[in-house]
Amino acid sequence: MADSKTTPGATSATPASSAPSGDGASQWDRVAAMDEFKQLLKSKARFIVPATIFFIVYYFLLPWLVGYYPQKMDKRVWGSVNIAYLFALSQFFVSWLIAWLYVRAARKWDDSAKNILNRLKGGK
Repeated sequence: MADSKTTPGATSATPASSAPSGDGASQWDRVAAMDEFKQLLKSKARFIVPATIFFIVYYFLLPWLVGYYPQKMDKRVWGSVNIAYLFALSQFFVSWLIAWLYVRAARKWDDSAKNILNRLKGGK
């Protein structure tokens, strides 16, 4: 098996993002040490972890309710549409809502990331 030096398209040069700076710290180490970067990671975790937990619980709530409370979930609401059908339909809307909220939050994270990159390049 050929090593990466002889593999076509592979380069032996160290990427600029991991090349050490003058003080011996890599660019990644400098970013990881920035308070703004730490705050960005905390902000992302504050949204992503609860949103993921909520979605998983909401998703598995339907089969659980149908399994343990079939009479309540079979209650007709409109014609042949029952509560279980409405709950299943609501999962689409909840997914879209979470996606919309994520996009809104991600815009702020993108702005924070741009500020971090500008600071790293010496812009601010």
